[in-house]
Amino acid sequence: MKNELAKNFGYLFEDALLEEINTLGIARQFKAETTIIELGDFIKSMPLLLSGAIKITREDANGDELVLYYLEQGDTCAMTLSCCLGQTKSKIRAVAETDVSLILLPKEKMTTWLSSYKTWQAFILESYHNRVEELLQAVDTIAFLKLDERLFKYLKDKAMVNKNDELTTTHKQISEDLHTSRVVISRLLKKLENEGKVKLFRSSIKVLEL
Repeated sequence: MKNELAKNFGYLFEDALLEEINTLGIARQFKAETTIIELGDFIKSMPLLLSGAIKITREDANGDELVLYYLEQGDTCAMTLSCCLGQTKSKIRAVAETDVSLILLPKEKMTTWLSSYKTWQAFILESYHNRVEELLQAVDTIAFLKLDERLFKYLKDKAMVNKNDELTTTHKQISEDLHTSRVVISRLLKKLENEGKVKLFRSSIKVLEL
């Protein structure tokens, strides 16, 4: 784990902090599509992502999901930190988009490190800033983009976090992520294909414009 820490965070954190993370952190791996954090969970630790991508979603009272943002290598989840500090239940669901490797850090150290290590403080503030920016983008996407534009942005974002322009997914899964119907998604995917932006296959979608 020490080598992975140095590779992903050595340029951010001082040696003393890296050593504490290595000593106290718990290495975990999750297969793609595994739920890592469920809505309503009490958060006991904060993740540092070593590899892979995690999809963060919200759910309404009817059980419909909406994708908020993705976490990638070198990221952490600011919402998780907020739950740790406030000792509140999780308001998001975190699902492994790809196979994921991460380190779980004990919540008891979160505030201690904020005062002990300026690099940790800067990292957390930057994480909050990035997540707020992504949340604003999500709001803007819903408020200002037409559904076909939202769909194409969703496909491009998904291709980038998966580092693969050919996505193995279903129209039903996309419709759930975008909070709409499968029929509408199928129609809009065909429209995007006619515009030369995607290529549809039996069980995958190739994004042609990234």
